[in-house]
Amino acid sequence: MIIGVPKEIKNHEYRVGLTPESVEELVKDGHKVIIETLSGMGIGASDTLYLEAGASVAKNAFEVFRDAQMIVKVKEPQALERKMLKQGQVLFTYLHLAPDRQQTIDLIDSKAICIAYETVTDKLGGLPLLRPMSQVAGRLAIQVGAAALQKNGGGRGVLLGGVPGVEPANVLIIGGGDVGFNAAQMAVGAQANVTILDRCNDVMKGLNKHFGVTANVIRSTPAVLEEKLKTADLVIGAVLIPGAEAPKLITRKMLSLMMEGSVLVDVAIDQGGCFETSKATTHDKPTYIIDGIIHYCVANMPGAVARTSTYALNAATFSHVKNIARKGWKEALKSDPHLLKGLNVCEGNLTYAAVGKALGLDYVEPIHCIN
Repeated sequence: MIIGVPKEIKNHEYRVGLTPESVEELVKDGHKVIIETLSGMGIGASDTLYLEAGASVAKNAFEVFRDAQMIVKVKEPQALERKMLKQGQVLFTYLHLAPDRQQTIDLIDSKAICIAYETVTDKLGGLPLLRPMSQVAGRLAIQVGAAALQKNGGGRGVLLGGVPGVEPANVLIIGGGDVGFNAAQMAVGAQANVTILDRCNDVMKGLNKHFGVTANVIRSTPAVLEEKLKTADLVIGAVLIPGAEAPKLITRKMLSLMMEGSVLVDVAIDQGGCFETSKATTHDKPTYIIDGIIHYCVANMPGAVARTSTYALNAATFSHVKNIARKGWKEALKSDPHLLKGLNVCEGNLTYAAVGKALGLDYVEPIHCIN
């Protein structure tokens, strides 16, 4: 198979779909890899490294999309890239379609086969291709939140861990999954006062066992959330419904409960955000203020630590890349029901129910596309 890797063009996105090590393994398996020039510079991988791994280097994205049978990316294809997709071409990347009607329609119109990292499952019902970026984003959420909380970042001027004689910051984490757990680890390590809200008994038991007295684990209810917002310096939105639009847990009215200069970090922004006042921002201009509350809503947070993120992502995605390349997309999906869960668009059809329901679009079950 001919596998193409275009350079990411989203604002300050430095990750790359395949590392030189992954390319070398694919080439050894008999596949051809075309990578757009300078794609790996953000992770310290030059064109020379890719050439030594056996790839050919294309001078632009057009050449990659023109010649490749499968496109391996990181972020959702931008409008310019969607125009280059071809009928029957496989796209393997993050998509986050539920809040993005135009992207969804463009992908349907392309008649490409679009497999989303974020909805591929595992035997336990987890999301193994989303997990590494959730881990990165959760840890980053505390770093960026702490910076925004500083006075020069627009915040209250509070240090997360405080100092002897001064109370630490109150960090509220909404959702105890991969993002929330990793955010809590960082916040506890910084000696903040940490509260995690969740609704799943098993998740709460696991969090309580892990953190013990270093974090407060509380069942989430509207009343509890409102009470905790009154004293929160930093709030991390870490709620996920796989493939669906994120629920709006904090309304604009609820911002009035918060202290001026406190910070909201919406890690769910790729899925539309879990705060009513959230709107996607970029690394160029990561924050904005509404009603005195700092909002951080960067839609590609892990891109800031591109090398760590790329290698973590490749470790999760590469076995699927190999299987699709070896078997072809249809046989790969037939043989792996967990990969089939990642099929969001196929040959002109929307194939993910949560996206169809969020956008009011017709959809078909993915099984119909592989028989």
